[in-house]
Amino acid sequence: QVQLVESGGGLVQPGESLRLSCAASGSIFSINIMGWYRQAPGKQRDLVAHITNGGTTNYADSVKGRFTISRDNAKNTVYLQMNSLKPEDTAVYYCKLTSGFKAYWGQGTQVTVSS
Repeated sequence: QVQLVESGGGLVQPGESLRLSCAASGSIFSINIMGWYRQAPGKQRDLVAHITNGGTTNYADSVKGRFTISRDNAKNTVYLQMNSLKPEDTAVYYCKLTSGFKAYWGQGTQVTVSS
């Protein structure tokens, strides 16, 4: 079984930054994709960014140039550096690990951007 534990959410003002972390533990196949999704109230859960174990990244258009995803394969940890945060970035952020035909989710961490 795989467990994902997120941290780093919080309340910030517009224009500020936050860094999210997600540590995976358990039986993790070396070939995998780790990513971040977000869900605002009343909306569907959408991809923010993901990164393969080889370092290939993909971003939602709404966060390109502001967010950076990275990972430490030795620690099975993925990070999301969020800069220039906007009120519309407010959501619960979920970490996801996909390996083969299996997908695992974290419990989510709240990010609120408000003045």
